[in-house]
Amino acid sequence: MSNLTITIATRESRLALWQAEHVKALLEQRGHQVSLLGMTTKGDQILDRSLSKVGGKGLFVKELEVALEEGRADLAVHSLKDVPMELPEGFVLACVMEREDPRDAFVSNHYATLASLPQGAVVGTSSLRRMALLRARRPDLKIEPLRGNLDTRLRKLDDGLYDAIVLAAAGLKRLGLGERIRNTFAPDVMLPAAGQGALGIEVRAERREVIDALAPLAHQTTWLAVSAERAVSRAMGGSCSMPLAAFATLHADTLTLDAAWGDPEGVLELVCVRISAPVTDLASATALGERVAADLRAGIAAKGGSILAPGEPQGNT
Repeated sequence: MSNLTITIATRESRLALWQAEHVKALLEQRGHQVSLLGMTTKGDQILDRSLSKVGGKGLFVKELEVALEEGRADLAVHSLKDVPMELPEGFVLACVMEREDPRDAFVSNHYATLASLPQGAVVGTSSLRRMALLRARRPDLKIEPLRGNLDTRLRKLDDGLYDAIVLAAAGLKRLGLGERIRNTFAPDVMLPAAGQGALGIEVRAERREVIDALAPLAHQTTWLAVSAERAVSRAMGGSCSMPLAAFATLHADTLTLDAAWGDPEGVLELVCVRISAPVTDLASATALGERVAADLRAGIAAKGGSILAPGEPQGNT
């Protein structure tokens, strides 16, 4: 395969740049010439409202996709949990890389664990999934919105606006900030978001030569797991306006997929589903995710809840 000259479109946050530089280095090791095209997305600009109210996770990728479409860039590196479940026509997820720690991290300057927080403590997160799971564990807490890049969120904690915040462990570890983690939530306590901790690389579908260049970077075990997780979200009509968690682990050829739907207002109990099945390719991983979603929907209905069918506009469920 001939070596390519590749431009990577990336957001300009410190974490996004680390991720793009990581992919750049791996491609350069294989003889390609690689440069970065830094961009600011609407998701980076709108910080005074929750993502669920202003258009969802797609706000972090739209400008990067325009750069791919116009030929200014050849690929875009994303945190996979920020990538919408349905890509625009003509775009594909060409590569999923090996996952970092997929768990959520408890970060606090004064308290060691969620359990040690005093009654009524203020916890920062803008994730409806985290809100629902936190309320299920500690309904007494005061959960306040927290937006901005990783450094901004940590600064708000250090300024005393929160007693604790919840962040993805992967981002902290990638930026060398692992010492800020006071405690890491086990998945059975705080089930991760679909794709959390994994990097996905998006390209135009017709760019076969770029897809071939990315093939050595792919991690099949991670790809199977996140495909099942994303299938749950897709089948549920998932966006960041849905408090949904999905996390899969592969042992031999058996994939175990856990999913949870929570009520961010704390009125309904959590609905949790676990299914294990043989999985050897992306199609069987996706089928498992769809089975789990069907069981989740049935469980939600049994508790008197409701969600809209896939394809219908989601409210702040």
